[in-house]
Amino acid sequence: MTVIRPDDRILSRPVLIERRRQLRQQGHKVVFTNGCFDLLHRAHVEYLWEARQLGDLLIVGLNSDVSVRTLKGSGRPLVPQEDRAALLVALRSVDYLCLFDEESVESLVADLLPDVLVKGGDYRLDQIVGRESVEKAGGQVKTLSLWRDSSTSTLIHKIRQLPL
Repeated sequence: MTVIRPDDRILSRPVLIERRRQLRQQGHKVVFTNGCFDLLHRAHVEYLWEARQLGDLLIVGLNSDVSVRTLKGSGRPLVPQEDRAALLVALRSVDYLCLFDEESVESLVADLLPDVLVKGGDYRLDQIVGRESVEKAGGQVKTLSLWRDSSTSTLIHKIRQLPL
């Protein structure tokens, strides 16, 4: 049985761009991050909570299944995009989510121009996609805390070691 619960916080790109325009007019400070979020774990939750503390709203760009396969290979994602999106918007820290098919999030970042663009502590500022367009528009780019030994790849490795 498949139950699809529509959520008004999972937005198409055009709707999200319009919502971002409205938020800018209302003076809200918008934080943006992106990722695959395959096998949601504590480091993800802590990272998203920390990101949310930097502004009034947090928008997450979620790599679609097509995008994840391009980036991670044919065995990924383990969790379909609809499930990953539902899990993320269930978190209090996530205000809006938008799926994107591209390998790079750069065009979505350029469309939204968030006030704050964030990535995890495993990134250097010069590695953050969209940094130049956000800074040119007057926004900030930040890296957040790094939770060592807590990654999807580590979880997959541990699961594969378990006996059946």
